[in-house]
Amino acid sequence: MARLELFSHSTLEGVASGDGADALYQLGLMYCVGRDVELDLVEAHKWFNLAAQRGNADAKRYRLEIVHEMTKIQIVRAQRLAREWIATH
Repeated sequence: MARLELFSHSTLEGVASGDGADALYQLGLMYCVGRDVELDLVEAHKWFNLAAQRGNADAKRYRLEIVHEMTKIQIVRAQRLAREWIATH
């Protein structure tokens, strides 16, 4: 768990320091494949969506790929979480 907290903290610091799109994309990958966290496509979609909004083309592709594995309710939830993240950061 400490490893995850350190990775997430440093990744979020990267978002704050200006390399946001790539840091958000890395968070999406982490949740998409379950690297250091439990696999969670809703969280992955949220982070890919945020990275895509900041111009990361890979995040756009991954986001489009994982929607085929998600329900409409999951997609709506991921989009809501992304909006909430934007509102607080």
